[in-house]
Amino acid sequence: MPQREDMIFGTPGWIDLMTTDKKRAMAFYGALFGWTEQESGEEFGFYSSIFKDDNLVAGMMTKPDDMQQMPDFWSVYFGVEDAAATIEKAKAAGGQSMLDAMQVGNHGTMGMIGDPTGAAVGLWQPDQNRGFQVWGEPGAPAWFELLTRDLDAASAFYPQVFGVSINDEDTGEDGPPYKTIQIDGESYAGLMAANGIMPDEVPPYWTVYFLVEKTDEAVAKIQELGGSVITPPMPSPYGNWATVADPMGAVFVIVGD
Repeated sequence: MPQREDMIFGTPGWIDLMTTDKKRAMAFYGALFGWTEQESGEEFGFYSSIFKDDNLVAGMMTKPDDMQQMPDFWSVYFGVEDAAATIEKAKAAGGQSMLDAMQVGNHGTMGMIGDPTGAAVGLWQPDQNRGFQVWGEPGAPAWFELLTRDLDAASAFYPQVFGVSINDEDTGEDGPPYKTIQIDGESYAGLMAANGIMPDEVPPYWTVYFLVEKTDEAVAKIQELGGSVITPPMPSPYGNWATVADPMGAVFVIVGD
């Protein structure tokens, strides 16, 4: 199982779920991915650390009262050395601060920015929590992707803020324009032009891909557990993928054989 001993600054390094029903969400993802939960106390809002085979893979928390009108959602956090300084870089690059840098005990410091295309981006400055510990295995994160209607703006923003490079990818004659976020030639996330793909009422957003062994079987399991299928399994050079949602409506993508 590919281990990740530390965050790679400038790339996605943590994910968490904001849900209306944490107990039901944990039952769903536990049955689907084999996850287990360790819940914190009241000091941290009963935030849950999520494990796959004793490896930290994600977090989960109940939506606060003032967010109940929002859909449930997965957040993607980029690892940074200094969350406050990164927020200032984001504002200078045309983004905005959505949540100022906030220390979370000895776990780390978080923040939230909005990129110029309208997508929310989490920031995590690690202390004791060094991010997800395993990736690219069934039940763990495998990829991260921004769906945006302004690929040019996104392509300019992320290098300025995170010090990464952007690489154009060939998606074929009919494929949407696609770029990857890279460090030293290695790709860590994707930026996709979602014009004509994403419904008008849906704002740009970062999505998480989770690896599964068999996509068709995982789709059937998701429906059995009360989830839904948004995009049925489709082939790609990287596996068969499907866009799905948990029983409370939080959207994610699965990819596998």
